[in-house]
Amino acid sequence: MNHKIIVHTLGWVLILEAAALTLPLICAMVFNEPYVLMFLSLIILSLILGLICTLPTTKNKTMFSKEGFVTVALSWILMSVFGALPFIFSGTIPNFADALFETVSGFTTTGASILSDVEALPKCILFWRSFTHWIGGMGVLVFLVAILPLAGGNNLFLIKAESPGPSVGKLVPKIKSTAKILYIMYLVLTLIEVAFLYFGGLSMFEALTLSFGTAGTGGFAIKNSGLADYSPFIQNTITVFMVMFGVDFSLYYMLLLRKFRTVLHSEELRVYLGLFAISTIIITFNCAPLYSTISETLRHATFQVATVMTTTGYSTTDFDLWPEFSKTILVTLMFIGASAGSTGGGIKVSRIVIFIKSIYKELKIMAHPKSTHKVTFNGRPVEHGVLRAINVYMAAYIVIFVISILIVSIDNMDYTTNFTSVVATINNIGPGLAKVGPTQNFGSFSIISKLVLTLDMLIGRLEIFPILVLFAPSTWRK
Repeated sequence: MNHKIIVHTLGWVLILEAAALTLPLICAMVFNEPYVLMFLSLIILSLILGLICTLPTTKNKTMFSKEGFVTVALSWILMSVFGALPFIFSGTIPNFADALFETVSGFTTTGASILSDVEALPKCILFWRSFTHWIGGMGVLVFLVAILPLAGGNNLFLIKAESPGPSVGKLVPKIKSTAKILYIMYLVLTLIEVAFLYFGGLSMFEALTLSFGTAGTGGFAIKNSGLADYSPFIQNTITVFMVMFGVDFSLYYMLLLRKFRTVLHSEELRVYLGLFAISTIIITFNCAPLYSTISETLRHATFQVATVMTTTGYSTTDFDLWPEFSKTILVTLMFIGASAGSTGGGIKVSRIVIFIKSIYKELKIMAHPKSTHKVTFNGRPVEHGVLRAINVYMAAYIVIFVISILIVSIDNMDYTTNFTSVVATINNIGPGLAKVGPTQNFGSFSIISKLVLTLDMLIGRLEIFPILVLFAPSTWRK
């Protein structure tokens, strides 16, 4: 284990967090709020600690898979602990467990909250709360790889450990250039959405915070009513961008290269858009009696399918009041999630497709033992290593899911609340049903349950294994 390169990278994470804290500092200055000194102190603290970790030089900058997993896991934990300090020191969320839950929910782009009155928060705290979505959406280590010569050229292990999906490839020969391309596309799409929302009638503060939540597929709202009070234009605009941010970003790069055939032949994209369209149509017909016009029903159905499938978590209506059939569809989409390589959470469409094809392959082999069958995806055979990784992922996912529900159920809440609270956190959705529905929050859970759900959010965002590696004794053996 190369401990020095891990500490060195953690130092850069703290320096990057110090840089990120300058934006809410500016926000506090713009709105003349009494938190300028607090943010300035936190920036200085993060910088000093970051510099202490990065100043010692090391000749061995090699980073392999184990170091990559450990670095990513520790980076997200460290980032979340320091990110919780503005909530604690400002007095808006004085309890550490609650502040950590809110911060992890932000960085992991979950959007679950313990707050019942977000409009009471100062604007600079609201800005920081939403900005954590944007930071966590594409990944902090991906950003570091884009701007710094980390890990002696072996930084693909960092991106693999942090990026969502069953496999991670390079868009261009150099992984540093790949990271830059990803972040440039991420930034450009975010700025385009900000422009649409701003010229659609929102203030710059609203346009920025809602765009941060959409781009990172996070879903922290700045109003107690969520997005219900915004105009149909704003709601429809956010729907479109939620769907866009749920697409594999490598496909946007293929569009820039005019490789349209590659995009059109993307099996994951076709399934993703197909599920979105079919779910929207079914829910529209099922919920038609609840709204005055079919266009209003379609708008809410489209928005809620998009926000759940991309694991954003915004809401324009209380879907907990919808018919059971529609709610069941939404819960199913919570598990499936968005595309691999997007900012969305969930199990991922590609992983679900490959897993179903694996089951079908085994059925064919049972019927014809001497025949040979291969699982294909996008017209190419899926490597055995990828199939094995998906199977192990699904097994670990189920085990963690069941254990989490058992622990949370100690609080003696109803089963729907317990079940969907774990669904909402491990899949990075945000709202669930019943007591954690779109008009409720997670504040009623005990500290133990909140810590379990906080861990679930980290496990879901980092796709299980980087967090589990920390608990493996072999990780720390020399």
